[in-house]
Amino acid sequence: MGNKHIVIGIGELLWDILPSGKKAGGAPVNFAFHASQTGADGYAISALGDDALGNELMHELDKNKINYLIEKVGYPTGTVQVTLNEGIPQYTINENVAWDYIPLTESMKQLVSKADAICFGTLAQRSPVSGNTTLGLLRLVKEDAYKLFDINLRQHFYSKDIIGNSLMHANSFKVNDEELEVLKTLFSLDMENEQACRWFLSRFGLKLVILTAGELYSTVYTPGETSTIETPKVKVADTVGAGDCFSGVLITALLKGKTLKEAHSMAVNAAAHVCSCQGAWVAHPI
Repeated sequence: MGNKHIVIGIGELLWDILPSGKKAGGAPVNFAFHASQTGADGYAISALGDDALGNELMHELDKNKINYLIEKVGYPTGTVQVTLNEGIPQYTINENVAWDYIPLTESMKQLVSKADAICFGTLAQRSPVSGNTTLGLLRLVKEDAYKLFDINLRQHFYSKDIIGNSLMHANSFKVNDEELEVLKTLFSLDMENEQACRWFLSRFGLKLVILTAGELYSTVYTPGETSTIETPKVKVADTVGAGDCFSGVLITALLKGKTLKEAHSMAVNAAAHVCSCQGAWVAHPI
């Protein structure tokens, strides 16, 4: 593995079925891909079906040089119907699929114990099997590693309990402005976005809260420092994977010793580039 930082995304791995055809994706694997583009050893931990779609996905991972620990399970490979409304994706996420049944394996435990960063969300915790695997692995992560909860609220696949429990296991948190409105309601927070982010930072003892506001701006809050950058204007092809790119680049850049401002700037520019291309696994410009 050399001297590279080990950065892991755990959770859904699936085909996004877009109007233009199918694209490989899933937030945690998108995160791992973009971490590897930034110089980390990026790994995806997930499960696929023993079917043609699963085999094709393995091929895509290999082709894009994404490392993985993936178990084949007795459920179909995950698919998501994606419709685009002016470039903004709407998702219909199929249930009872392979990534709902990620088993906790010895090799996963060993890899996670060496990780410098791990990213997880709410979606793969919609089922007890993958939920238990996620939390089981988080308990094995080194104390000083980044444990990023990238919330990714989709359809009805979340609850206040899952969110609160995830925040207790995390030390970093990423949320977008629309998700923050949902959270303010769930946690009865009658306050502006900035105060709400600071509330989460202090309430859960986090070292990082990332707020993205689409084409407007993004802000990264830490206990001692705040960085806000306006989103660059680009011609948007689609926004699929842009948020995952942002967090993968930001966390890897921080691991490599960049300042908060430098890491944030790299993340913003990489995410803008992903928005200008189709699909999530977009190579970064050298």
